[in-house]
Amino acid sequence: MKSIKIKLLALLSAALFFNCGGKEEKKTEGFSYEKSAAQKEAETNKADDNVANIVLTANDMMQFNLKEIKVKAGQKVRLTLRHIGKLDVNVMGHNFVLLKPEVDLIAFAIAASTQKDNKYIPKGTEDVIAHTDIIGGGQVTTIEFDAPEIGTYEFLCSFPAHYAMMRGLFIVK
Repeated sequence: MKSIKIKLLALLSAALFFNCGGKEEKKTEGFSYEKSAAQKEAETNKADDNVANIVLTANDMMQFNLKEIKVKAGQKVRLTLRHIGKLDVNVMGHNFVLLKPEVDLIAFAIAASTQKDNKYIPKGTEDVIAHTDIIGGGQVTTIEFDAPEIGTYEFLCSFPAHYAMMRGLFIVK
C-alpha cells in the first residue's frame, strides 16, 4: 500500500513538474496596447465629420449586429462588413445590399436568390444603391459610397433566404 502511495505521489509530482515548468514567460515592464486597424482607421477619420465609418458584423446564426444605421445626407459612408462566423461562403455567405426607396425587399431577395454567378444581385437591376461582395466566415469587405438623400432605406443580406432575418433600416437625416 505504501509503495502505491509513493508511486502515485511520484506520478503527480512529475505531471505537475512537466505542466508547470519548462517554458519561461517573458515579462515586460509597463503596459503595451496595440490598436486594431479598425480603431486606427476610425481615429484617422474622426477629424473628418463627413465620413461615416460603419462596421457591420454578420454571423453563422444569420444575424447582423445592427438593425438600424444612421448617417447624414451626402456624407461619405465607409461600410465594413465582417463575417464573424466560421462557415464557408457557399454555406453561410453574407453581404450588405442597400436598396433604393420603394423597392419591394422580398421581391428583390427572391430574384437575387437565383443569381449566384452575379453575387446574388439580380442582373441589370437598378434597385441597388450600394452592395458588398459575398463573404464567408472570417472574411471582411469594405465599400464606400455617398449617402443618398434624406429618407429611410432598407438593407439586407441577399444570400438565399437570409433576408428573412438579416435586414434593417438605413436612415439618412
